[in-house]
Amino acid sequence: MSGSAAIDFYFDFSSPYGYLMSEKIDDLAARHGRAVQWRPVLLGPVLKATGAVPLTQAPLKGDYSRRDFVRSARFLGVPFTQPLKFPIATQVAARAYYWMGDQDHAVARSFARTLFRAYFTELRDISEPAVVLELAAKAGIDDAALKLALTSTELKDHLRAEVDAALARGVCGSPYVIIDGEPFLGVDRLPQIECWLANGGF
Repeated sequence: MSGSAAIDFYFDFSSPYGYLMSEKIDDLAARHGRAVQWRPVLLGPVLKATGAVPLTQAPLKGDYSRRDFVRSARFLGVPFTQPLKFPIATQVAARAYYWMGDQDHAVARSFARTLFRAYFTELRDISEPAVVLELAAKAGIDDAALKLALTSTELKDHLRAEVDAALARGVCGSPYVIIDGEPFLGVDRLPQIECWLANGGF
């Protein structure tokens, strides 16, 4: 994968489409000799910046989106169950990811998948610190060290800086993928992403 810039993958852990993209983006990128930089953000500040509301809370669009979550997962062959508590705050999950990423990107990415699957297939409430810590412990991560880190000002500032940087790059939803400066919003852009990677643009 040397010689090709990494793909930036922005997402919120409460995003169904972000979850679906998380199950596909690494394999797709690898087929084209690319690595992926996972970058969790918070949809709250993004929605505020765009003047939008969560999809399920939008008139008319809410009913459609709930149907589309299930249909899109079925189309992509990804297990999915709509969480009863939705959307949720994901600060704790995102902070945990960045804490792990500062030590080992592979571990952080694996844990990100664990969090996504816990929320969208097991219906675990990953907004709860206790759930995040429990999943960390099961994954062999030092949950005591993580618990201490989650309260630190440094980690909170780290996530805030990531969100600010994402907004500065134009991130306006989840998932948001940037390839060599070209942005793609939504898991339904997967065919365009694959074509772009295969052809070097179009």
